[in-house]
Amino acid sequence: MTDDQRGTLWHGRFDEGPSPELLAFSVSLHFDKRLAPDDLVGSRAHVRGLARAGILTGDEADAILAALDKVEVELESGAFVFVPDDEDIHTAIERRVTELAGATGAKLHTGRSRNDQVATAVRLFTKRALTDTARRVHALQSVLLDRAVEAGPAYLPGYTHLQRAQPVLLAHHLLAHGWALARDVDRLLATRARLDVSPLGAGALAGSSLPLDPDGVARELGFARRFDNSLDAVSDRDFVAEALFDLALLGVHLSRIGEEIALWSSDEFGFVVLADAYATGSSMLPQKKNPDIAELARAKAGRLIGHLTGLLATLKGLPLAYNRDLQEDKEPLFDAFDTVDLALPALTGLLRTATFVTDRMQAAADVPSSSATDLAEHLVERGTPFREAHALVGGIVRDSIERRVPLAELVAAHPELGPDALPLLEPGVAVARRTTPGGGGPDPVAVQLDRFRAQLDGAAARVEG
Repeated sequence: MTDDQRGTLWHGRFDEGPSPELLAFSVSLHFDKRLAPDDLVGSRAHVRGLARAGILTGDEADAILAALDKVEVELESGAFVFVPDDEDIHTAIERRVTELAGATGAKLHTGRSRNDQVATAVRLFTKRALTDTARRVHALQSVLLDRAVEAGPAYLPGYTHLQRAQPVLLAHHLLAHGWALARDVDRLLATRARLDVSPLGAGALAGSSLPLDPDGVARELGFARRFDNSLDAVSDRDFVAEALFDLALLGVHLSRIGEEIALWSSDEFGFVVLADAYATGSSMLPQKKNPDIAELARAKAGRLIGHLTGLLATLKGLPLAYNRDLQEDKEPLFDAFDTVDLALPALTGLLRTATFVTDRMQAAADVPSSSATDLAEHLVERGTPFREAHALVGGIVRDSIERRVPLAELVAAHPELGPDALPLLEPGVAVARRTTPGGGGPDPVAVQLDRFRAQLDGAAARVEG
């Protein structure tokens, strides 16, 4: 057997080495290098577990741990030399440990399969990445809270079907995004809790005849517990799918913010002016100031949704236990985290530095037709059934539009309304009348600000916990 044939982890079963085509198609080193820190952590815990079980002597464990430390230094400094047979980062690390520690280094993989090794590394990575992303979402929420407080009594039209509906405080609108992001944090942390299970010790699929210590290894790695079923442990990628769903839905929420910023910064709306540092210009049109961050946030949601659907399509046809198809979990996972972790600080900076044009917002909200619901509720308070009140006010609004008569004039002349209803059409009155809990008026928004602030404080403790 040639040296090339001995390069793989499975060479004993084969007379020939792998073909170049097989290696080219199956190699994952170019993207799974980022799992190196997690593989090293998992390998150290595995070695210590082998020593506790008496499978390795103390000297052997020390030699392998020293080699792992050397590998870590080489990887961090860029001195680590990869070779063609390094099909993934796990193989590369084990190969280098064996070079450094000799026959003792070859004992690193005792009682372990790449199946449980890789599953452990991906869980460690995902657990850390979910925490980091939750921190970034929290930072965006904090900016939304700050801007909501700064907005004070400013108000704007609330929209349904992108048509002006009822006025709401700007603070209420900003916090609507904040509460959606709070659910994103909840999901990220719930996924983190569910994945907090160590697969190490499951082996290829059935465990081992060696006296391994999976419980001790799980504790050392910071997992809440070890696996219950070895088949499930090596084949489970639910946590990857859940993380991708969490990130896709977070991306949808960021896309919605981006869509509104793109609309609001247009001349047609004129509700917001972006800081120069968070906008771009045109290569041809000197007057342009473009909301590229908002537009990219909107576009990236499609990429995140694609990662989720692609992985689900891969997983849906797999039998137990491990299949090489599962290699396809990493690229979408890495890219999804990278995407949102770039989008979040960009949008955070954009919203922190943007200028809200509150006089333009309030002028748009103060059109008399925005008080149509208040007119109907005024009639309800006088005993008119709501459906009748709705039809009556709708007819007045239609008459005002078709005849081009000011709404106030028709309201004052109507026998069911009259001059007593005219104050309802005054600027700012409609938003002030939104008094029910969770509503968009000053009193409920004051309560909401306190609740949101408390939610942020609680979420911060949970993220770090």
